[in-house]
Amino acid sequence: MLRPLALAAALTLTTATAALADNVPSLSLQATGTATRTPDMASVQLSVVREAKTASEALRQNSSAMASVLKEMKAQGIEDRDLRTSNFNIRPIYEQIKKSQRQPRTPRIIAYQVTNGLSVRVRNLDALGSILDRAVSLGVNSGGGISFGSSQADEAIKEARANAVKAALEKAQTIVDAANISLGRITNISENGLQYGGHKLERARAQSFQDEEVPIASGENTYSVNVNVQWEITQ
Repeated sequence: MLRPLALAAALTLTTATAALADNVPSLSLQATGTATRTPDMASVQLSVVREAKTASEALRQNSSAMASVLKEMKAQGIEDRDLRTSNFNIRPIYEQIKKSQRQPRTPRIIAYQVTNGLSVRVRNLDALGSILDRAVSLGVNSGGGISFGSSQADEAIKEARANAVKAALEKAQTIVDAANISLGRITNISENGLQYGGHKLERARAQSFQDEEVPIASGENTYSVNVNVQWEITQ
C-alpha cells in the first residue's frame, strides 16, 4: 500500500504528465478530395395534368393518359422498380372574380385539375431522348428536372475520401518541411461532409421535348469529400 506522501506524489506526477500531454504542439488541417464518374443513369420527373368540369372526369382522363405512359415505359425496358408515383393531387379551380364588383361573393368552382407525377429511372441513357419523346406524345404535359447519376457512386466516394486524406498528408508534409519540424502521430481524423456535384437539367415544359428525338448531354458527376486531420509535431 502506498503511504499518503507517496500517493500524493504519484497523483501530482500523473496530473503533470496529463498537462504536458495537453500542451503537445499540434498541426490541424482540412483537405478536400474529389473523384469523377461519367453518369450511366438518369432520374426523370414527368407529370400528367388534366382539367375537366367534374373531378371524376378529370380523374378519368388523367388515369387513362398515365396508364398509356406506364405501359410505354415498360415497353421501353423500364422495370417496375424504376417507376414510382411521386405526386398525386386533385384540386378545384375557382372562377376569377373581378375586383370591380361591388358585391363580394364566394367564388364558385368551375373545374377540377388532377395531377399525377411519375418518377422514372432510366438506366440506358442512349434511350433517354426517345423515352421523353414517347412520354410526351402519350399525354405527359408537365416536366420536372432530369438529374444524372452513376451506379459507381460508392466507389467514387471511396476514391474521393482517399484523395482527401492523401491531400491532407501532402499539405502537412509541405508545412513541416518548410518549418523544419517533424510530423508525429495522428491524434484525430474526421470527415466533414460529402458533396455531390451532379449534372442536372432544370425544370422545363413538356412541350419543349416534342422534337423527333430529344438531344441529351449527361456531362460528368463530381464527388467531393472534406476531411480534418490533426497531428502531433516534434521540433
